[in-house]
Amino acid sequence: MSDKNGFHSGELAVQKCAGEAAIAARNISVLTDTVIAGARPFIAKQSMVVLSSIDRSGAVWASVLFGASGFLHTDTGATISIDVPLKERDPNDPLWTNIGHHTDLGMLFLELSSRRRYRVNGNVQRLDADGVEVQIREAYPNCPKYIQRRQLRKLGETRLPVSSACGTLLGGTAETIVRQADTLFVASRYADTGADASHRGGTPGFIQVVDESTLRIPDYVGNSLFNTLGNFSVDPRAGLCVIDFEHGQLLQLTGKAKVLWDQQGTADATGGTMRVWEFKVDAWILRDTPQELEWEYFDASPFNPSEKL
Repeated sequence: MSDKNGFHSGELAVQKCAGEAAIAARNISVLTDTVIAGARPFIAKQSMVVLSSIDRSGAVWASVLFGASGFLHTDTGATISIDVPLKERDPNDPLWTNIGHHTDLGMLFLELSSRRRYRVNGNVQRLDADGVEVQIREAYPNCPKYIQRRQLRKLGETRLPVSSACGTLLGGTAETIVRQADTLFVASRYADTGADASHRGGTPGFIQVVDESTLRIPDYVGNSLFNTLGNFSVDPRAGLCVIDFEHGQLLQLTGKAKVLWDQQGTADATGGTMRVWEFKVDAWILRDTPQELEWEYFDASPFNPSEKL
């Protein structure tokens, strides 16, 4: 059930708790059911897309795909094509199995070097040997806050198979990647509106490792729509993906998220919101990126709180 602005019950509840319902009602004006003309060239130039998908059991996963500029494109704004041929798909990435039986797909087009991002949710209407075509349900731009600027300097050819590992408890390399991360991608879902992909960022260490199965993430001031937290409040199943920019690895985690309000002593670490959310890890996959990637780091977001949880 959605209100007149298109918000579902979970989003409305979180907006009310945060005292930001009026701001959300104003900001939702950017929402459209197609990709606006000005955003289409932006999508076509990107070499990276973050995707949110749902597996057969209902678990949510976040994935990141890389490709040469042009592998993502939308001609009319009604659909988006992701051109990844069958031979270049990593079978260790849950994405490919997930969209074969569950059509909901969240997409986040993010240009780290300019801090621009555009968010699209939709349904897979074609999956074949050439790639994927997604029918767009909703699309909107996001603010540039908390994005660390990086430039992808080299994108190598796809090499398969790649090394991978999996587990249920965090430790070793997987834990190290989380502790050092300054960039996090989040997948969530709501049954009536589908899957959603989003971004979180902060100074290295902003993700707190509470124990071998629990992470704690600060929730900074955003656009007040609370799409991700609203989804969590209705369906706690979620996915995370962390890029190890230095070593060319992707850590994907699936589990359940819970929002914690009014956490005393966290004002500086949360940018004043005193909101955090905990993520309970059910399973993780650590794998090399199929392409050799070389990144150049520019600078951190000026909006990042300096304190950590």
